[in-house]
Amino acid sequence: MSAQAHVHDILIIGAGPVGLACGIEAAKANLDYLILEKGCLTNSIFNFPSEMLFFSTPELLEIGGVPFVISKEKPSRQDCLNYYRRVAEAFKLHVQLFEKVEQVTRQGDWFEIKSSKNSYSARNIIIATGFYDHYNPLDIPGEQLAKVSHYYTAAHPFYRRRVAIIGGKNSAVEAALDLYRHSAEVTIIHRGEDFGKSVKYWILPDIQNRVKEGAIKAMFKTRVTRITDDAVYVVNGNAGEQCIENDFVFALTGYHPDYDFLRSTGVSIDGQFQKPSYHPETFETNVPSLYIAGVAAAGKDGNSIFIENGREHAKKIVNHISNKKT
Repeated sequence: MSAQAHVHDILIIGAGPVGLACGIEAAKANLDYLILEKGCLTNSIFNFPSEMLFFSTPELLEIGGVPFVISKEKPSRQDCLNYYRRVAEAFKLHVQLFEKVEQVTRQGDWFEIKSSKNSYSARNIIIATGFYDHYNPLDIPGEQLAKVSHYYTAAHPFYRRRVAIIGGKNSAVEAALDLYRHSAEVTIIHRGEDFGKSVKYWILPDIQNRVKEGAIKAMFKTRVTRITDDAVYVVNGNAGEQCIENDFVFALTGYHPDYDFLRSTGVSIDGQFQKPSYHPETFETNVPSLYIAGVAAAGKDGNSIFIENGREHAKKIVNHISNKKT
């Protein structure tokens, strides 16, 4: 780095709610910061199902002390998009969108960051990239067919279509109900014995009743072995392979952090639980001055960190950075 190059105090990777919260805390601490985001603002929320309702109440999703006011108890995807845009504007956050961070390299007392558009230098890095961009693959033949998607958005295109949903947790259950109500023929295929325990309490009776009345077919303790253009093949117990006629598949089997990127920065990943190495109070990783915030810190246990507790990481991280600087 040349003597004339600008060095940011903090470079934040990711402009989801937690990344924005980190930017707010950095601004409050009078630190020189920059947020880089590979997509649009709160990119993951933008890509959630269009009719999705959040489990949390609005006050649990607030950041920066900005009130999140809506007329209903549960905020929708659109409510959240509107709110986080408002927060970014209120704090005039330094966010550069559609600029993907491609490489982070340690150079003595600072980091060199290369993005899809530019190069930067920073004394500290905060990785707040979430995990929604990286799905858990099925690793079966046919998974890459055009009829298969790991993301559910809206029901209308699947009117009167035969749709298989692989998975049994919140995303799978919500998609199944939405598709059913838009006249799709829905089959849920799940390895477990029943729907996941984390399924939202107000949704669970609905899906159970739809299955009981036969409006939605559910196949438990069943795994998909392969997918073809017009069918899904499954196995249940010791029974032979069964063919289910099918038009579309949603493989909603969960997501994970970008482990390859984390490892490329030098962050150690636990082999069994795939959890990044970091201090539980400061969120500083095994790489000095490189921090991890939000659900990216959870590894495989994505259900342990949400916006409501991930937003608290921002204060701890920026406080630690501020104390180092003084």
